[in-house]
Amino acid sequence: MERFFDRAEAGRQLAESLRHYGGRPDAIVLALPRGGMPVGYEVAHALDLPLDVFVVRKLGVPGREELAMGAIASGGVLVLNPDVVVALRIPAHVIDTVAEREKPELDRRARNYRDGRPEPNVRGRTVILVDDGLATGSTMRAAVAAVRRRGAARIVVAVPVGAPEACADFRLEVDEFVCLLTPDWFAAVGEWYEDFSQTTDEEVRDLLAHAEREHASHAR
Repeated sequence: MERFFDRAEAGRQLAESLRHYGGRPDAIVLALPRGGMPVGYEVAHALDLPLDVFVVRKLGVPGREELAMGAIASGGVLVLNPDVVVALRIPAHVIDTVAEREKPELDRRARNYRDGRPEPNVRGRTVILVDDGLATGSTMRAAVAAVRRRGAARIVVAVPVGAPEACADFRLEVDEFVCLLTPDWFAAVGEWYEDFSQTTDEEVRDLLAHAEREHASHAR
C-alpha cells in the first residue's frame, strides 16, 4: 500500500469516496483537531459543505501516554477502551484523575478554535466526522457518542487510514464508515504519511476561518 504524502492529499482522496454528500444542505463536516483539520478542510472544500471543529481529548495511560485508555468530548462524554482498561487493570479513580486533568485542555482548545463562535447545531443533520486516522479509535468513539447525544440524524466516520480492528468496530457503530487504507500491519497512523508534521493550533484556526469565508461566498 502506498502512503499519503500529507494530510491535505489524504483529505482530497477521502473526499472522492464521499461525493454522494456533496452540496447536501443537511450535511456538515466536523474535524477532530488537530491532525484531522487539514483532512477535514479538503473534504469540506471538495464537497462544498460547512466545516467545523469537534474537540476530543485522548486519555493516555499514565506512564504510557501514547496508549489510549479512553477519550473525553465536550458535553461530559467519556468513552473507555475496555481492552486496555481490563488488560492493564486500570482502576476507576485513575481514569477519573486523568479525565479531570485533560478537561481544562479540552475546554481551552474549544474556546481557542471557536473564537467566540457557537458550537454547531447537529440535531437532525448528517454529520461527517473526519480524522487523519484511527489507531485504537477511542477519540473518534467519543466524538460519535457526543454527536449522537446531540441528536445527529446520520453519523458518518471518514478517515484515510485505520487499524483493521478499529475499522471493523466502526462499521457496526455508525451509519456509514469510510476508510481508504486498512493495512494488516498497523503500528501508528503516522507510518502511513510521508509528512506527518504536527498541526498547530494556529493552523486549525486558519483553516476554520478560511473554510467559513469560502462556504459563505458559495452560499451567496
